[in-house]
Amino acid sequence: MRYWPTLLMLVILAGLGGYLYLVEFPAKQQEEKQETAQKQLVPFPETAITGLSVTTAQGPLEIKLTEPGKWSIVAPLRTEADTREVQALIRALVTATVSRTLEDQTTQLVAFGLDPPVTTITVTAGTRQETISIGDSGPLSNTLYVLRGSDRRILLTSLAPRDVVNKSLMTFRRKELLKFVQNDIERVRLTYPTTEIVIYNMAKDKPKPSWKIRYPIEAEADQNEVRSLMFRLEDLKALGIIDPGPERDTIAKTLTTPKVKVTLHTAAGDQSVRLYQPDPQKGEAIAEIGPDAPLYRVNPGLIKDLTKDLFNLQDKRLFGLDYTDVAMLSVKTRDREYVLINQSGEWVLEDQPTEKVSQEVADLFVSRVANLPAEERVMKQSSPLAPYGLLSPAAEFIATAKDGKTTGKLTLGNQSGNLLYATGQRIPGLFQVRPDLLTQIPSKAELLGKASSVAPSRR
Repeated sequence: MRYWPTLLMLVILAGLGGYLYLVEFPAKQQEEKQETAQKQLVPFPETAITGLSVTTAQGPLEIKLTEPGKWSIVAPLRTEADTREVQALIRALVTATVSRTLEDQTTQLVAFGLDPPVTTITVTAGTRQETISIGDSGPLSNTLYVLRGSDRRILLTSLAPRDVVNKSLMTFRRKELLKFVQNDIERVRLTYPTTEIVIYNMAKDKPKPSWKIRYPIEAEADQNEVRSLMFRLEDLKALGIIDPGPERDTIAKTLTTPKVKVTLHTAAGDQSVRLYQPDPQKGEAIAEIGPDAPLYRVNPGLIKDLTKDLFNLQDKRLFGLDYTDVAMLSVKTRDREYVLINQSGEWVLEDQPTEKVSQEVADLFVSRVANLPAEERVMKQSSPLAPYGLLSPAAEFIATAKDGKTTGKLTLGNQSGNLLYATGQRIPGLFQVRPDLLTQIPSKAELLGKASSVAPSRR
């Protein structure tokens, strides 16, 4: 029986392990759970909350969860709530913790800014409620004293003033005038006093919209400009709301011709907004979304952002061909001339077809020619050209597409200030472009990899 001491130790260890596993660990976990619950300001999880009552010096308001993910204000008026603002308040309350409990201090409410409180918030979770009265800031930044209704204790909490103080009816009202997903839009109609622009989404149901102008001309759209326009519409928010009543009626009489009317067409229906500036001297702009809806005060700068000229919205690349469609590119400057030909995806020089061309250099150069955008429009008609150096141009690029029919053309003239005069195949008129391309035209030697630099142009 030499092993009985070892067996006895094993039995004792097993018993100790069982005790720890069955008794101590669960007790510790329960204790930690209770401590965590005690530190929580509000005893409800975020997903259980169904209503909020917020009372400030401006009066009370009631917010209810009317359907999953959708909040509505039900008093003092019935209207759609700003879901992000409501969820931000709920998140602040449920994540707030108690750092200190002040014992038997309810008779000293005034000392902590709780008589009267700055704000009182009642949180509803089904049939349960908790009321939190907000007082003064604590000794540390982003802390607040509160009075919790369930235990009538004054608590020092991690609530930050910005999350719960100075909240008003306007804070929780929906302020976005349009609600949409860019991919769902079929077309956008911009109606101005003297013209109209219609832009279609040619890639509906795809991850990224692709825009094309269909009226007053058929043209490719400047994708970045249209996306910027859509972001501006997403950011179109009310700075103030004028509900139906005498004030709205008075202001409505001053709204005659809108600066712009924007209509978004989707399969689910249309949304539109009219923007007015009845008195530009006052620097005020008014938006209207319907005859019976409130009027909205908006940032007047948005009118400028949304009153886009056709030129701003259309594709401003002058060449007229996508670089992937170029089959032959003729290059002519004042000191060099050559033709690049794309043979089965490989660039070659027309007069040196057996010499190997640097494909990287050629691809980069052709893409620069094809993608050069106009920066400014000088005039809608492109003549006369002589005063702008376009009869004897600094550079001229002429291309034939792979279909053998479509052509592209770009002509660069004199420099004025920091820009060059230019004309192109895609858009009629005279324009100014950045001058960088003139220094990026490779020589034959550079195309063949026989020069140390691609960028400089020896002129």
